[in-house]
Amino acid sequence: MNIFVANLNYKIRKENLESIFAEYGEVTSAKIIFDRDTKRSKGFGFVEMPNEEQARKAIAELNGAEWEGKVIMVKESEERPGSGIASAEESV
Repeated sequence: MNIFVANLNYKIRKENLESIFAEYGEVTSAKIIFDRDTKRSKGFGFVEMPNEEQARKAIAELNGAEWEGKVIMVKESEERPGSGIASAEESV
């Protein structure tokens, strides 16, 4: 399952994101999205977990949790029609 994580502290790196989700199960990938021009984090990212049950537990427990001074939003990501790019249904 691909998981969308928003409202991240700009100092968070993929290793941090991977480790927090690894507490719930296997993580196959984690990435933070960066602005191409400034190279600064955009404050959101994606985590891939192969086990749906573990992923759903992570979503349920982490959505609305405070992490590194910010209340994060965690939800299953969805495909944008025609783009092949995963995103969240609501804007950040």
